[in-house]
Amino acid sequence: MGDGAAGGGFDTAGPGRDVAGRRCAVLGLARTGIGVARLLARRGAHVAALDLKPRHLLPPGIDELERSGVRILLGPHPAEELRRAELIVISPGIPDLPEVAEAEAAGVQVVSEVEVGLWWLRAPVAAVTGTNGKSTVTTLLGEMGRRAGRPTFAGANLGTPLADAVDGPADDPAGLVVAELSSFQLERTTSLHARAALLLNVTDDHLDRHGSLEAYAAVKARVFRNQTPDDFAVVPAGDALCERLAAAGRARVVRFGAPGSEAFAEGEELVVRAPGTAELRLPRSLLRLRGAHNVDNALAALLAARLLELPPAAMSATLEAFTGLPHRMQLVGEVRGVEYYDDSKATNVGAALRAIEGLDRRGVLIAGGREKGGSYAPLREAIRRQITRLVLIGEACPAMRAELGDLVPCEDAETLEQAVRRAAAAAEPGQAVLLAPACSSYDMFRDYLERGNRFAETVRELAREAVTEGARGD
Repeated sequence: MGDGAAGGGFDTAGPGRDVAGRRCAVLGLARTGIGVARLLARRGAHVAALDLKPRHLLPPGIDELERSGVRILLGPHPAEELRRAELIVISPGIPDLPEVAEAEAAGVQVVSEVEVGLWWLRAPVAAVTGTNGKSTVTTLLGEMGRRAGRPTFAGANLGTPLADAVDGPADDPAGLVVAELSSFQLERTTSLHARAALLLNVTDDHLDRHGSLEAYAAVKARVFRNQTPDDFAVVPAGDALCERLAAAGRARVVRFGAPGSEAFAEGEELVVRAPGTAELRLPRSLLRLRGAHNVDNALAALLAARLLELPPAAMSATLEAFTGLPHRMQLVGEVRGVEYYDDSKATNVGAALRAIEGLDRRGVLIAGGREKGGSYAPLREAIRRQITRLVLIGEACPAMRAELGDLVPCEDAETLEQAVRRAAAAAEPGQAVLLAPACSSYDMFRDYLERGNRFAETVRELAREAVTEGARGD
Protein backbone atom coordinates (compact mmCIF):
# COMPACT_ATOMS: atom_id res chain seq x y z
CA MET A 1 0.00 0.00 0.00
CA GLY A 2 1.12 3.53 -0.62
CA ASP A 3 0.55 6.75 1.23
CA GLY A 4 -2.18 7.92 -1.02
CA ALA A 5 -2.18 11.09 -3.04
CA ALA A 6 -4.15 14.20 -2.33
CA GLY A 7 -7.07 14.62 -4.64
CA GLY A 8 -10.02 16.90 -5.20
CA GLY A 9 -8.19 19.89 -3.79
CA PHE A 10 -7.97 18.32 -0.33
CA ASP A 11 -5.57 20.20 1.94
CA THR A 12 -2.56 18.02 2.78
CA ALA A 13 -0.72 20.63 4.79
CA GLY A 14 -0.58 18.45 7.88
CA PRO A 15 -1.93 18.46 11.42
CA GLY A 16 -4.96 20.59 12.17
CA ARG A 17 -6.25 20.47 8.61
CA ASP A 18 -9.73 21.71 7.79
CA VAL A 19 -12.15 18.99 6.72
CA ALA A 20 -15.30 21.09 7.12
CA GLY A 21 -17.62 20.54 4.17
CA ARG A 22 -15.38 17.82 2.68
CA ARG A 23 -16.71 14.44 1.53
CA CYS A 24 -15.11 11.65 3.58
CA ALA A 25 -15.71 7.89 3.38
CA VAL A 26 -14.84 5.65 6.32
CA LEU A 27 -14.45 1.93 5.59
CA GLY A 28 -15.13 -0.45 8.46
CA LEU A 29 -17.53 0.12 11.33
CA ALA A 30 -15.92 -1.57 14.29
CA ARG A 31 -14.67 0.64 17.15
CA THR A 32 -11.97 2.21 14.99
CA GLY A 33 -14.29 3.19 12.16
CA ILE A 34 -16.91 4.54 14.53
CA GLY A 35 -14.32 6.63 16.34
CA VAL A 36 -12.86 8.25 13.24
CA ALA A 37 -16.29 8.81 11.64
CA ARG A 38 -17.44 10.54 14.83
CA LEU A 39 -14.31 12.74 14.85
CA LEU A 40 -14.64 13.75 11.19
CA ALA A 41 -18.32 14.58 11.66
CA ARG A 42 -17.44 16.68 14.71
CA ARG A 43 -14.96 18.58 12.55
CA GLY A 44 -17.69 19.37 10.02
CA ALA A 45 -17.01 16.79 7.31
CA HIS A 46 -19.75 15.13 5.26
CA VAL A 47 -19.15 11.52 6.31
CA ALA A 48 -20.31 8.27 4.76
CA ALA A 49 -19.46 5.17 6.82
CA LEU A 50 -19.38 1.83 4.97
CA ASP A 51 -19.33 -1.77 6.11
CA LEU A 52 -19.97 -5.08 4.39
CA LYS A 53 -21.81 -6.56 7.40
CA PRO A 54 -25.56 -6.26 8.00
CA ARG A 55 -26.72 -3.79 10.63
CA HIS A 56 -27.51 -6.36 13.33
CA LEU A 57 -23.85 -7.46 13.37
CA LEU A 58 -22.51 -3.92 13.92
CA PRO A 59 -21.72 -2.31 17.31
CA PRO A 60 -24.46 -0.34 19.10
CA GLY A 61 -22.63 2.96 18.42
CA ILE A 62 -24.00 2.93 14.86
CA ASP A 63 -27.31 4.51 15.90
CA GLU A 64 -25.60 7.41 17.64
CA LEU A 65 -23.34 7.89 14.65
CA GLU A 66 -26.31 8.11 12.34
CA ARG A 67 -27.98 10.69 14.59
CA SER A 68 -24.85 12.84 14.29
CA GLY A 69 -25.40 13.08 10.53
CA VAL A 70 -23.15 10.27 9.31
CA ARG A 71 -24.62 8.28 6.42
CA ILE A 72 -24.44 4.52 7.01
CA LEU A 73 -23.99 2.43 3.85
CA LEU A 74 -24.06 -1.35 4.34
CA GLY A 75 -23.26 -4.11 1.90
CA PRO A 76 -20.88 -3.97 -1.10
CA HIS A 77 -19.01 -0.67 -1.25
CA PRO A 78 -20.44 1.55 -4.02
CA ALA A 79 -17.52 2.42 -6.29
CA GLU A 80 -19.14 5.75 -7.21
CA GLU A 81 -19.35 6.74 -3.53
CA LEU A 82 -15.60 6.17 -3.14
CA ARG A 83 -14.72 7.99 -6.36
CA ARG A 84 -16.75 11.02 -5.21
CA ALA A 85 -15.00 11.17 -1.85
CA GLU A 86 -12.17 13.59 -1.17
CA LEU A 87 -10.80 11.40 1.61
CA ILE A 88 -11.07 7.65 2.30
CA VAL A 89 -10.20 6.37 5.77
CA ILE A 90 -9.42 2.66 6.07
CA SER A 91 -9.76 0.82 9.36
CA PRO A 92 -6.94 -1.59 10.31
CA GLY A 93 -7.19 -5.05 8.84
CA ILE A 94 -9.20 -4.09 5.76
CA PRO A 95 -7.36 -5.64 2.80
CA ASP A 96 -6.53 -3.96 -0.49
CA LEU A 97 -9.85 -3.45 -2.27
CA PRO A 98 -10.14 -2.84 -6.02
CA GLU A 99 -12.72 -0.07 -5.56
CA VAL A 100 -10.35 1.75 -3.18
CA ALA A 101 -7.45 1.31 -5.60
CA GLU A 102 -9.64 2.73 -8.37
CA ALA A 103 -10.55 5.77 -6.28
CA GLU A 104 -6.93 6.30 -5.26
CA ALA A 105 -5.81 6.12 -8.88
CA ALA A 106 -8.35 8.85 -9.61
CA GLY A 107 -6.68 11.09 -7.01
CA VAL A 108 -8.64 10.41 -3.84
CA GLN A 109 -6.48 10.53 -0.71
CA VAL A 110 -6.47 7.27 1.28
CA VAL A 111 -5.26 7.25 4.90
CA SER A 112 -5.48 5.20 8.10
CA GLU A 113 -7.63 6.06 11.11
CA VAL A 114 -4.45 6.80 13.06
CA GLU A 115 -3.45 9.40 10.50
CA VAL A 116 -6.71 11.29 10.98
CA GLY A 117 -6.30 11.31 14.75
CA LEU A 118 -2.76 12.65 14.42
CA TRP A 119 -3.95 15.67 12.43
CA TRP A 120 -5.43 17.27 15.54
CA LEU A 121 -3.60 15.81 18.53
CA ARG A 122 -1.74 18.40 20.61
CA ALA A 123 -0.23 16.05 23.22
CA PRO A 124 3.27 14.56 22.92
CA VAL A 125 3.12 11.02 21.56
CA ALA A 126 4.93 7.89 22.67
CA ALA A 127 4.51 5.41 19.80
CA VAL A 128 4.95 1.70 20.52
CA THR A 129 5.31 -0.86 17.75
CA GLY A 130 6.96 -4.23 17.13
CA THR A 131 5.86 -7.77 16.44
CA ASN A 132 5.46 -8.78 20.09
CA GLY A 133 5.12 -7.09 23.46
CA LYS A 134 3.63 -3.81 22.31
CA SER A 135 0.34 -4.15 24.23
CA THR A 136 2.19 -4.87 27.48
CA VAL A 137 4.59 -1.96 27.00
CA THR A 138 1.79 0.40 25.97
CA THR A 139 -0.21 -0.54 29.06
CA LEU A 140 2.78 -0.18 31.39
CA LEU A 141 3.77 3.19 29.98
CA GLY A 142 0.21 4.48 30.02
CA GLU A 143 -0.25 3.43 33.65
CA MET A 144 3.03 5.10 34.59
CA GLY A 145 1.73 8.32 33.07
CA ARG A 146 -1.56 8.08 34.95
CA ARG A 147 0.14 7.28 38.26
CA ALA A 148 2.32 10.34 37.71
CA GLY A 149 -0.83 12.47 37.63
CA ARG A 150 -0.33 13.35 33.98
CA PRO A 151 -3.47 13.29 31.77
CA THR A 152 -2.77 10.15 29.75
CA PHE A 153 -4.38 8.27 26.88
CA ALA A 154 -3.22 4.73 26.09
CA GLY A 155 -4.78 3.04 23.09
CA ALA A 156 -4.88 3.02 19.26
CA ASN A 157 -4.32 -0.63 18.31
CA LEU A 158 -4.86 -1.48 21.98
CA GLY A 159 -8.49 -0.87 22.91
CA THR A 160 -9.64 2.70 22.35
CA PRO A 161 -9.14 4.19 18.85
CA LEU A 162 -6.64 7.03 18.59
CA ALA A 163 -9.36 9.27 17.15
CA ASP A 164 -11.06 9.14 20.56
CA ALA A 165 -8.01 10.81 22.15
CA VAL A 166 -8.63 14.01 20.17
CA ASP A 167 -10.32 16.68 22.35
CA GLY A 168 -10.02 14.33 25.37
CA PRO A 169 -8.39 15.03 28.75
CA ALA A 170 -4.93 13.95 27.55
CA ASP A 171 -5.09 16.06 24.38
CA ASP A 172 -2.99 18.88 25.77
CA PRO A 173 0.71 19.78 25.55
CA ALA A 174 0.96 18.80 29.23
CA GLY A 175 -0.72 15.44 28.56
CA LEU A 176 0.60 12.21 27.10
CA VAL A 177 -0.65 9.92 24.35
CA VAL A 178 0.74 6.38 24.32
CA ALA A 179 -0.20 4.79 20.99
CA GLU A 180 0.21 1.13 20.19
CA LEU A 181 0.59 0.98 16.40
CA SER A 182 0.27 -2.11 14.23
CA SER A 183 1.82 -2.44 10.80
CA PHE A 184 -1.66 -2.09 9.29
CA GLN A 185 -2.08 1.29 10.99
CA LEU A 186 1.39 2.52 10.06
CA GLU A 187 0.97 1.68 6.35
CA ARG A 188 -0.94 4.85 5.53
CA THR A 189 0.33 7.12 8.29
CA THR A 190 2.49 10.09 7.34
CA SER A 191 1.89 12.67 10.11
CA LEU A 192 3.20 10.70 13.09
CA HIS A 193 5.77 12.60 15.12
CA ALA A 194 6.72 10.62 18.22
CA ARG A 195 8.63 12.17 21.08
CA ALA A 196 9.59 8.58 21.96
CA ALA A 197 9.25 5.86 19.31
CA LEU A 198 9.66 2.28 20.54
CA LEU A 199 10.38 -0.58 18.13
CA LEU A 200 10.45 -3.63 20.40
CA ASN A 201 11.33 -6.35 17.86
CA VAL A 202 10.68 -7.43 14.29
CA THR A 203 10.08 -11.08 13.44
CA ASP A 204 8.08 -12.85 10.74
CA ASP A 205 4.44 -11.77 10.95
CA HIS A 206 1.68 -10.71 8.56
CA LEU A 207 3.76 -11.93 5.62
CA ASP A 208 0.48 -12.88 3.98
CA ARG A 209 -0.17 -9.12 3.78
CA HIS A 210 3.27 -7.52 3.48
CA GLY A 211 4.93 -10.19 1.34
CA SER A 212 8.35 -10.30 3.00
CA LEU A 213 10.10 -9.58 6.29
CA GLU A 214 11.88 -6.65 4.65
CA ALA A 215 8.61 -5.03 3.56
CA TYR A 216 7.06 -5.64 6.97
CA ALA A 217 10.09 -4.11 8.71
CA ALA A 218 9.99 -1.07 6.43
CA VAL A 219 6.40 -0.40 7.51
CA LYS A 220 7.38 -0.68 11.17
CA ALA A 221 10.24 1.79 10.57
CA ARG A 222 7.70 4.51 9.74
CA VAL A 223 7.42 5.05 13.49
CA PHE A 224 10.76 6.90 13.26
CA ARG A 225 9.92 8.83 10.11
CA ASN A 226 9.24 12.36 11.37
CA GLN A 227 11.38 12.35 14.49
CA THR A 228 13.90 15.12 15.12
CA PRO A 229 17.30 15.04 16.88
CA ASP A 230 15.46 16.10 20.06
CA ASP A 231 13.38 12.89 20.02
CA PHE A 232 14.27 9.33 21.03
CA ALA A 233 14.21 6.03 19.14
CA VAL A 234 14.05 3.12 21.62
CA VAL A 235 15.21 -0.29 20.33
CA PRO A 236 16.49 -3.61 21.75
CA ALA A 237 20.24 -3.67 22.25
CA GLY A 238 22.05 -5.92 19.81
CA ASP A 239 19.11 -6.26 17.42
CA ALA A 240 20.82 -5.36 14.15
CA LEU A 241 17.59 -4.93 12.17
CA CYS A 242 15.89 -2.65 14.70
CA GLU A 243 19.07 -0.62 15.19
CA ARG A 244 19.44 -0.17 11.43
CA LEU A 245 15.84 0.97 11.04
CA ALA A 246 16.20 3.46 13.91
CA ALA A 247 19.53 4.77 12.64
CA ALA A 248 17.90 5.72 9.33
CA GLY A 249 15.89 8.34 11.22
CA ARG A 250 17.11 11.52 12.91
CA ALA A 251 16.26 10.74 16.53
CA ARG A 252 18.75 9.82 19.22
CA VAL A 253 18.89 6.02 19.43
CA VAL A 254 18.73 4.49 22.92
CA ARG A 255 18.71 0.80 23.75
CA PHE A 256 17.34 -1.64 26.30
CA GLY A 257 17.93 -5.23 27.32
CA ALA A 258 21.71 -5.79 27.49
CA PRO A 259 24.45 -4.68 29.90
CA GLY A 260 25.94 -1.40 28.73
CA SER A 261 22.70 -0.22 27.16
CA GLU A 262 20.51 2.51 28.62
CA ALA A 263 18.24 0.01 30.43
CA PHE A 264 19.20 -3.50 31.55
CA ALA A 265 18.83 -6.10 34.30
CA GLU A 266 21.76 -6.50 36.67
CA GLY A 267 21.43 -9.17 39.33
CA GLU A 268 18.31 -8.37 41.32
CA GLU A 269 17.93 -4.86 39.95
CA LEU A 270 16.53 -3.13 36.87
CA VAL A 271 18.88 -0.32 35.88
CA VAL A 272 17.93 2.70 33.76
CA ARG A 273 20.53 5.22 32.57
CA ALA A 274 18.49 7.46 30.31
CA PRO A 275 20.31 10.41 28.72
CA GLY A 276 20.14 13.54 30.84
CA THR A 277 18.87 11.74 33.94
CA ALA A 278 20.41 10.26 37.07
CA GLU A 279 20.82 6.49 37.17
CA LEU A 280 17.69 4.72 38.40
CA ARG A 281 17.75 1.29 40.09
CA LEU A 282 14.57 -0.59 40.92
CA PRO A 283 14.25 -4.01 42.60
CA ARG A 284 13.63 -6.70 40.02
CA SER A 285 11.24 -8.29 42.51
CA LEU A 286 8.74 -5.50 41.75
CA LEU A 287 8.07 -7.12 38.37
CA ARG A 288 5.22 -9.62 38.66
CA LEU A 289 5.17 -10.70 35.02
CA ARG A 290 6.50 -14.12 34.01
CA GLY A 291 9.18 -14.72 31.39
CA ALA A 292 12.45 -13.16 30.29
CA HIS A 293 10.62 -11.36 27.48
CA ASN A 294 8.62 -9.44 30.06
CA VAL A 295 11.83 -8.22 31.67
CA ASP A 296 12.64 -6.66 28.29
CA ASN A 297 9.12 -5.23 28.05
CA ALA A 298 9.49 -3.67 31.49
CA LEU A 299 12.90 -2.23 30.62
CA ALA A 300 11.54 -0.68 27.42
CA ALA A 301 8.67 0.94 29.34
CA LEU A 302 10.96 2.17 32.12
CA LEU A 303 13.39 3.70 29.64
CA ALA A 304 10.62 5.47 27.74
CA ALA A 305 9.06 6.70 30.99
CA ARG A 306 12.40 8.15 32.08
CA LEU A 307 12.82 9.89 28.71
CA LEU A 308 9.31 11.32 29.08
CA GLU A 309 10.24 12.65 32.54
CA LEU A 310 7.82 10.50 34.52
CA PRO A 311 8.74 10.15 38.21
CA PRO A 312 10.37 6.94 39.55
CA ALA A 313 7.60 6.49 42.13
CA ALA A 314 5.02 6.10 39.37
CA MET A 315 7.26 3.67 37.53
CA SER A 316 7.89 1.39 40.52
CA ALA A 317 4.23 1.47 41.62
CA THR A 318 3.15 0.41 38.13
CA LEU A 319 5.54 -2.54 38.00
CA GLU A 320 4.40 -3.69 41.42
CA ALA A 321 0.69 -3.52 40.56
CA PHE A 322 0.69 -4.89 37.01
CA THR A 323 0.02 -8.62 36.70
CA GLY A 324 -0.34 -8.78 32.92
CA LEU A 325 -2.99 -8.47 30.25
CA PRO A 326 -5.71 -11.02 29.52
CA HIS A 327 -4.77 -13.77 27.06
CA ARG A 328 -1.04 -13.07 27.45
CA MET A 329 0.57 -15.88 29.42
CA GLN A 330 -2.39 -15.73 31.80
CA LEU A 331 -2.84 -18.50 34.35
CA VAL A 332 -6.52 -19.42 33.99
CA GLY A 333 -6.70 -22.45 36.24
CA GLU A 334 -5.10 -25.43 37.91
CA VAL A 335 -6.75 -28.83 37.63
CA ARG A 336 -5.36 -32.03 39.16
CA GLY A 337 -1.95 -30.42 39.65
CA VAL A 338 -1.69 -29.11 36.06
CA GLU A 339 -1.49 -25.36 35.40
CA TYR A 340 -3.30 -23.95 32.32
CA TYR A 341 -1.90 -20.87 30.58
CA ASP A 342 -3.80 -18.80 28.03
CA ASP A 343 -1.51 -16.99 25.58
CA SER A 344 -4.09 -16.73 22.78
CA LYS A 345 -2.47 -13.38 21.86
CA ALA A 346 0.57 -15.36 20.66
CA THR A 347 -0.62 -15.03 17.07
CA ASN A 348 2.83 -15.38 15.48
CA VAL A 349 5.84 -17.63 15.85
CA GLY A 350 7.92 -15.10 17.79
CA ALA A 351 5.21 -14.64 20.41
CA ALA A 352 4.68 -18.39 20.75
CA LEU A 353 8.43 -18.87 21.18
CA ARG A 354 8.48 -16.37 24.03
CA ALA A 355 5.51 -18.06 25.68
CA ILE A 356 7.15 -21.50 25.56
CA GLU A 357 10.42 -20.12 26.87
CA GLY A 358 8.49 -18.35 29.65
CA LEU A 359 7.22 -21.63 31.11
CA ASP A 360 8.89 -22.61 34.37
CA ARG A 361 7.92 -26.26 33.85
CA ARG A 362 7.45 -28.74 31.02
CA GLY A 363 4.07 -29.34 29.50
CA VAL A 364 1.70 -29.76 26.56
CA LEU A 365 1.44 -27.11 23.82
CA ILE A 366 -1.82 -26.36 21.99
CA ALA A 367 -1.04 -24.52 18.74
CA GLY A 368 -2.47 -23.84 15.30
CA GLY A 369 -5.02 -21.72 13.51
CA ARG A 370 -4.78 -19.72 10.30
CA GLU A 371 -1.28 -19.38 8.89
CA LYS A 372 0.27 -15.93 8.37
CA GLY A 373 3.30 -16.97 6.31
CA GLY A 374 6.76 -17.92 7.50
CA SER A 375 8.29 -21.00 9.09
CA TYR A 376 7.57 -22.73 12.41
CA ALA A 377 11.17 -23.96 12.65
CA PRO A 378 12.18 -21.27 15.21
CA LEU A 379 10.00 -23.13 17.73
CA ARG A 380 11.91 -26.40 17.47
CA GLU A 381 14.56 -25.94 20.15
CA ALA A 382 12.11 -24.52 22.72
CA ILE A 383 9.69 -27.39 22.05
CA ARG A 384 12.50 -29.91 22.45
CA ARG A 385 13.35 -28.42 25.87
CA GLN A 386 9.94 -27.57 27.30
CA ILE A 387 7.15 -29.48 25.54
CA THR A 388 6.14 -33.11 26.06
CA ARG A 389 3.30 -33.24 23.52
CA LEU A 390 1.78 -31.15 20.71
CA VAL A 391 -1.96 -30.82 20.14
CA LEU A 392 -2.70 -28.99 16.87
CA ILE A 393 -5.86 -27.19 15.72
CA GLY A 394 -7.06 -25.36 12.65
CA GLU A 395 -5.85 -24.88 9.11
CA ALA A 396 -2.16 -24.86 10.09
CA CYS A 397 -2.19 -28.49 11.32
CA PRO A 398 -0.46 -30.03 8.26
CA ALA A 399 2.27 -27.39 8.07
CA MET A 400 2.97 -27.44 11.81
CA ARG A 401 3.02 -31.24 11.92
CA ALA A 402 5.46 -31.30 9.00
CA GLU A 403 7.89 -28.92 10.71
CA LEU A 404 7.46 -29.90 14.36
CA GLY A 405 5.85 -33.34 14.54
CA ASP A 406 9.14 -35.25 14.73
CA LEU A 407 10.09 -33.66 18.07
CA VAL A 408 7.41 -34.98 20.44
CA PRO A 409 4.17 -36.96 20.18
CA CYS A 410 1.76 -34.91 18.05
CA GLU A 411 -1.99 -35.16 17.46
CA ASP A 412 -4.71 -33.07 15.80
CA ALA A 413 -7.96 -31.91 17.37
CA GLU A 414 -11.08 -30.82 15.53
CA THR A 415 -12.03 -28.15 18.09
CA LEU A 416 -10.25 -26.16 20.78
CA GLU A 417 -12.39 -27.86 23.44
CA GLN A 418 -11.24 -31.25 22.18
CA ALA A 419 -7.64 -30.01 22.15
CA VAL A 420 -7.84 -28.91 25.80
CA ARG A 421 -9.23 -32.28 26.88
CA ARG A 422 -6.57 -34.20 24.96
CA ALA A 423 -3.87 -31.97 26.46
CA ALA A 424 -5.33 -32.50 29.92
CA ALA A 425 -5.23 -36.27 29.44
CA ALA A 426 -1.57 -36.12 28.42
CA ALA A 427 -0.28 -33.66 31.05
CA GLU A 428 1.08 -34.94 34.34
CA PRO A 429 0.80 -33.25 37.76
CA GLY A 430 3.42 -30.54 38.04
CA GLN A 431 3.30 -29.82 34.32
CA ALA A 432 1.43 -27.16 32.31
CA VAL A 433 -0.92 -26.90 29.36
CA LEU A 434 -0.11 -23.85 27.24
CA LEU A 435 -2.28 -22.31 24.52
CA ALA A 436 0.21 -20.44 22.31
CA PRO A 437 -1.17 -20.81 18.77
CA ALA A 438 1.56 -19.11 16.67
CA CYS A 439 -1.28 -18.40 14.22
CA SER A 440 -4.24 -16.07 13.84
CA SER A 441 -7.65 -17.19 15.07
CA TYR A 442 -9.78 -16.35 12.06
CA ASP A 443 -10.25 -19.89 10.76
CA MET A 444 -12.21 -20.91 13.88
CA PHE A 445 -12.95 -17.79 15.94
CA ARG A 446 -13.92 -14.14 15.66
CA ASP A 447 -10.59 -13.07 17.18
CA TYR A 448 -7.92 -14.11 19.68
CA LEU A 449 -10.15 -12.90 22.53
CA GLU A 450 -12.88 -15.41 21.69
CA ARG A 451 -10.27 -18.15 21.32
CA GLY A 452 -8.76 -17.36 24.72
CA ASN A 453 -12.16 -17.14 26.40
CA ARG A 454 -13.14 -20.53 24.95
CA PHE A 455 -9.91 -22.03 26.28
CA ALA A 456 -10.52 -20.61 29.75
CA GLU A 457 -14.13 -21.80 29.80
CA THR A 458 -13.06 -25.33 28.89
CA VAL A 459 -10.50 -25.27 31.71
CA ARG A 460 -13.26 -24.19 34.09
CA GLU A 461 -15.37 -27.11 32.87
CA LEU A 462 -12.49 -29.48 33.63
CA ALA A 463 -12.21 -27.98 37.12
CA ARG A 464 -15.94 -28.44 37.76
CA GLU A 465 -15.77 -32.04 36.58
CA ALA A 466 -12.79 -32.70 38.84
CA VAL A 467 -14.71 -31.35 41.85
CA THR A 468 -17.75 -33.50 41.00
CA GLU A 469 -15.62 -36.62 40.60
CA GLY A 470 -13.88 -35.87 43.88
CA ALA A 471 -17.21 -35.56 45.66
CA ARG A 472 -18.35 -38.89 44.26
CA GLY A 473 -15.12 -40.46 45.41
CA ASP A 474 -15.81 -39.27 48.96
